Amino acid sequence: MVLAPRASWDRLRNLTTSSPARFAVLVFVSLILVFTALLSLPAASANGRRLPLADALFTAVSTICVTGLSTVDIATTFSAFGKVVIFIGVNIGGMGVLTLASILGLVISKRLGLRAKLIAASDSNPLRTHGGPVNEGQTVRLGEVGQLLRTVALSTLLIEGLVALALYPSLILAGIRPIDALWEAPFYAAMAFTNTGFTPNPGGLVPFADDYFLLTVLMIGVFLGSIGFPVIYALRKQLWHVRKWPLHTKLTIITTVLLFFAGAAAFLTLEYNNPETLGSMNAWDTTFQAFFLSAMTRSGGFSVVDIGELYGSSLIVGCMLMFVGGGSASTAGGIKVTTLAVLALAVFSEAKGRPSVQAFGRRIPSDVQRVALSVVAWGATIVALSTIVISQISQEPVSDVLFDVISAFGTVGLSTGLTAELSDPAVYVMALTIFMGRIGTVTLAAAVAATSRSQLYSLPVERPIVG
Repeated sequence: MVLAPRASWDRLRNLTTSSPARFAVLVFVSLILVFTALLSLPAASANGRRLPLADALFTAVSTICVTGLSTVDIATTFSAFGKVVIFIGVNIGGMGVLTLASILGLVISKRLGLRAKLIAASDSNPLRTHGGPVNEGQTVRLGEVGQLLRTVALSTLLIEGLVALALYPSLILAGIRPIDALWEAPFYAAMAFTNTGFTPNPGGLVPFADDYFLLTVLMIGVFLGSIGFPVIYALRKQLWHVRKWPLHTKLTIITTVLLFFAGAAAFLTLEYNNPETLGSMNAWDTTFQAFFLSAMTRSGGFSVVDIGELYGSSLIVGCMLMFVGGGSASTAGGIKVTTLAVLALAVFSEAKGRPSVQAFGRRIPSDVQRVALSVVAWGATIVALSTIVISQISQEPVSDVLFDVISAFGTVGLSTGLTAELSDPAVYVMALTIFMGRIGTVTLAAAVAATSRSQLYSLPVERPIVG
C-alpha cells in the first residue's frame, strides 16, 4: 500500500523526462478540470447558484488558454471569488504550455532533464529544434532555460504591476471607487499582459472609450505580452544593441509593427464611413480606434466598438490578423508572427531565385520552413473543421462563425456576439478549438508522437508538377 503512491510518482517523473510535450498537455487538461470545478461552485457565481457545466467548462478553457471568449457576462455572472479564480487562472495560463510544464517537471523530477530542456528551448525558440544537435543560433540555448523561466515569472509580475499602477488613476477619474479600483487595476493589467480581454465591470471598455491614456496603457500591456518571453529576455540583455538582437527578436518586432500599422490602415479605410463603428467619430477618434482595434485583433481581445457591426470586409481583415496572432512563446495565440515572417521570406527568396532563405545576414534552415508550413496547414485545418461543424450545428452566418472560430483558435477573445448564443454542443466544439489553438500544433504533434525515428537512407528523387 505504501509503494503505490511512490510508483505513481515515479511514473509521473518518468513522463516529465520521456515526453515533456505530452506532460504539458496533461498539465493543461488538469488545470482546465480544476478550474471548471472551481467555477462550478455556488460561491463562484454572483447569484449563489451553480453555473451550468458547459458555461463553467468553456470559461475555464478560455481562462487557462488566455482567450477571453465567454458564453456568459464575466462582470455580472461571477462573484468576487469567481473573478479571483479567473484572475489566477489567466496568470497561470499566460506562462505558456511548455514553460509551465518545465517548471512543474523541474519540481517533480528535481532536475530539468535534457529532453525537457530541448522542448523548453524549442518553445521559446523560433527555430523549433526537434531532435539532433541544438542550433547555436537559437534564441535561448539549453544553459539559459533556467534564466528564461525566471524571466517569465519576473517579467509577468513586473509588467502587470507597472500596468496596474498606470491604470489606477484613470479608473479613479472614470468614477470608479478607490477600493474597487484597487482590484480592477490589477485585473485589467493581467487581462492585458496575458492577452485575455476579460473585463471586471459591466459594459467592458465602453465607459473608457474616450480615455486614450487608459486605452494606450492597455495596448502597451497587450504588446508586451504578445511579443513573447524570448524577445523580452533578449531585450533585457541587449535593449540598445539592435545589431546584436537575435534573428527571432528582429523578425518578431518588425513583423509585429508592420501588422499593427497595416491593420490600422485597413480598418481606417474600410470603416471610416460605417456609422455603427468608426463613422460616427471625429478624425482623431477614428484614427486612434483603428489602431486600438488593430492591436486587439492581434490577440488582445479588448474592444470599444461593437465587433458585430463591422463590415464584412473588416471582419476578413480581423480574421487574418487573429490567425497570425503574436510572438512565439508569448501569451498570444495564432500561428505566430515568426511563422508568417519565415514563409514570407521563403516566398521572397524563391521569387529572387536564391538557393536559401536569408534574413539579416543569417540563413534560415529548411526544417524551420517546413515547420512553419506545417503550423499554417494544421491551423487552417483546425479552423476549417471547427467552422464547418459549428456552422452546421448553429445554422448561423458563416462569416460570424468563421470570425469567432478564428478568434478562438488565435486565443483572441473578440466576438461578433455568436459565441454567447451557441448551444452546448457548439460550445464544446469551440472550447476544443481554443484548446487546440493554445497548446500549439507543434506541441500537440510532439505529444501524440513522443518518439522520433531516424531514417538512415534516402529514397530516389522524383519531382511532381507543382502550381
